Amino acid sequence: MKQRAPLTLAAVTAALAALTGLAALTAPAADSSTADGKAAAAARMPVERSLLVCPGPSSSDIAETTYTAFTPGAPAGEGKGSARLLGATKDAKPVLEPKEPGKPVGATASGADAPALTGSADGVLAPGWTAQLTTKVSVGRARGVLGVGCTAPGTDFWFPAVSTAKGREDYVHLTNPDDAAAIVDIKLFGPDGLAKPEGGAGESIRVDPKSTKTVLLSSLVPGIQLADATAHVTTRAGRVGASVQVAEEGVGADWLPASTDPAGSLVLPGIPADAASVRLVAFVPGEEDADLKVRLAAPGGAISPAGSEQLHVKAGMTAVVDLKDVTRGEAGSLLLGPADAKKAAPVVAAVRVVRGSGAKQELGFVPAAGPVGTRATVADNRPDENATVLSLTAPGADAKVKVTASPGTGGGEPASQEVTVKAGTTQTLALAPAGGKGSYALTVETLSGGPVHAARTLSLPDEGIAMFTVQPLSDDHSTVAVPRAAQDLSVLTR
Repeated sequence: MKQRAPLTLAAVTAALAALTGLAALTAPAADSSTADGKAAAAARMPVERSLLVCPGPSSSDIAETTYTAFTPGAPAGEGKGSARLLGATKDAKPVLEPKEPGKPVGATASGADAPALTGSADGVLAPGWTAQLTTKVSVGRARGVLGVGCTAPGTDFWFPAVSTAKGREDYVHLTNPDDAAAIVDIKLFGPDGLAKPEGGAGESIRVDPKSTKTVLLSSLVPGIQLADATAHVTTRAGRVGASVQVAEEGVGADWLPASTDPAGSLVLPGIPADAASVRLVAFVPGEEDADLKVRLAAPGGAISPAGSEQLHVKAGMTAVVDLKDVTRGEAGSLLLGPADAKKAAPVVAAVRVVRGSGAKQELGFVPAAGPVGTRATVADNRPDENATVLSLTAPGADAKVKVTASPGTGGGEPASQEVTVKAGTTQTLALAPAGGKGSYALTVETLSGGPVHAARTLSLPDEGIAMFTVQPLSDDHSTVAVPRAAQDLSVLTR
């Protein structure tokens, strides 16, 4: 027999520390077993480093932007850590520097010069590190409240519900946090499939190191007006943060985050109770058509929208269904699943939501989102009455979660509440810190039962316009699986 070198815990820890933005580490493969043939168990350990990327907030000179960052509280004595978000330019100064878990920090910026941000958190500040951009523009084409959660950089993003139609300006924001250039491709899929641009537009877009670039989608397919389309953003080299900023003439503006990865069943959480118009946009990336069952998870249970119970989506094409005022006064979430469980084709989806009417309309988007998992957090909630509403949806089984409101950026005492969410329902909650001042964070932890999906609606009315933005909450991947050491940490092979 040939003996491998012993694997020490220090070596495992060093390897984890070297990885940036690590979400999970798998347990040993089948050939990595102990001498007695039993697979080594895995322990969960906090991540040691997290990386976030935030897009540039606005091109408006009258924009007012709030940056907020937060790490959920950690038990006393866990150690030290550092975190900072700085402008996405070389030699940029820090914009936010959190000092300890459990206390949010904020900063403000005005005008079109507010920067895109990149940054990392280490040590005790890394697990669950969250950041948010919230921008308010009172007048003009980009009028509205635009909110977006900062994300880890990646290589593959799907954006259903984009448009190149007249009256729409959809910009893909690409931010490169690394020291090498990133090369990006953008493809657009309409109701007839791939919209082929002339001259290779959308291919090999260079994003310089430590920089951000915006791409107007209509410029990729001049002369082609797609009322509803799906954008696919991939990298040939490097990685980027990607989000789409939408401005619609006479309606409003907001960010469209990426849909969760393609799946046979999806949840689109947190459609506001007073939504006047809800338009579902779905796309099938694979080669098989999808027949989707459409349901609304309301407070009293799941219902099928009359006349829109199913949606057929052809492979490689974008499909749309107008659900109108489907929520009818009660906040809800859309549940998409295969009409035939034996024929589940992976899809991506998002909804365009409009509140108000006439000259007082406002626009927002809700993408399909993954479950909150063990824990998820959203920053920059406001203590004003009716400003913050948290929606919780259990698509398949009853579940219990714990919701915690952190102190505000100006002080206050944290508050928490346990909530039971019945299967097929959406429950809403307004929770704020006691005596809190300034913005605060909301953290959702799954205690028992099935998966829970969540979204936060932030409403900041202005001049009679119901300005709002919706942000889904996603599992913060604050721990990784680390193989437990065997007796002598030796692994033998025959």
